[in-house]
Amino acid sequence: MHESRLPAVLLFPGQGSQRLGMLEGVSADEDFRRLLDAAEALTGMELRAIADEASGDPAALADTRVSQPLLYLVDVAWGTLLTGSGVAPVALAGHSLGELAALALAGVYSIEAGLELVVERSRLMAQVASATPGGMSAVLGMEGHLVSTVLQDMPGVWVANDNSPSQTVISGTHAGIESATEALMGAGARRIVPLKVAGPFHSPLMEPARSAFEDLVYRAEFLDARIPVYQNTEPTPALDAGIIRQRLAQQITAPVRWTETMTAIAAQGPVVAIESGPGAVLTGLARGMEGLSAVSVEQAGLERILEEVVA
Repeated sequence: MHESRLPAVLLFPGQGSQRLGMLEGVSADEDFRRLLDAAEALTGMELRAIADEASGDPAALADTRVSQPLLYLVDVAWGTLLTGSGVAPVALAGHSLGELAALALAGVYSIEAGLELVVERSRLMAQVASATPGGMSAVLGMEGHLVSTVLQDMPGVWVANDNSPSQTVISGTHAGIESATEALMGAGARRIVPLKVAGPFHSPLMEPARSAFEDLVYRAEFLDARIPVYQNTEPTPALDAGIIRQRLAQQITAPVRWTETMTAIAAQGPVVAIESGPGAVLTGLARGMEGLSAVSVEQAGLERILEEVVA
């Protein structure tokens, strides 16, 4: 067994990190295959075929009903591999959908129960997005508080993700995004990039999905977390099941306060942030934060992390 050289925090990515071939690093695990069977049964979709690197369909993979269950399972699988190899995280955090994987790793609910929540979450969000035209765009080169100031009192557009000091995602109607883009570029934003998403996630426009998901969350069994979890709606560590439930119930319409989360984690002292899922989006965001070193398990590989990150 290994012990971390620095305190480790596991970070779980959300939508946008999916890619063809992302199942390969964890597909040999029998429990993962069993969970993937369950996900295909719950969704009625051939998730393996969609995500296959050689013959998969990128457009189908971008469907939130596909990407959310797959990302949840891959996030959980990498997290389980890390903790099973002796990495003992002092905290967990997940970006949007990734928060549900963090809660499963913390023991708030079983992996199977979390999968059921994720499948319903993805279905509800897709349903509302199809009836509520809108989108999201990344604002680069402008601090989040300045973006918020520009958007103040603008109709149909909101801050969705405060990802880093130089990256903020906005969400809203197409007209709202268009007006905000013009205003933000005029105020000094370096670049604004439309995101390939199905709808205006993390905005008040998703209220019907949030309300229905809240009902599911309050009916589900939640336990106190074994490991502190930083949640999107309130970037402070939580262990209490009641607090965790309340925060998760608001997440679909609330902004992802990721910069504050990373700042709070770094303030605890030097830590290593290990991105436990596909890609390295969160690793890139964390590398700009003082007091954090960051590594992606998929890019670095489990063995290298065990050799270099832990003793």
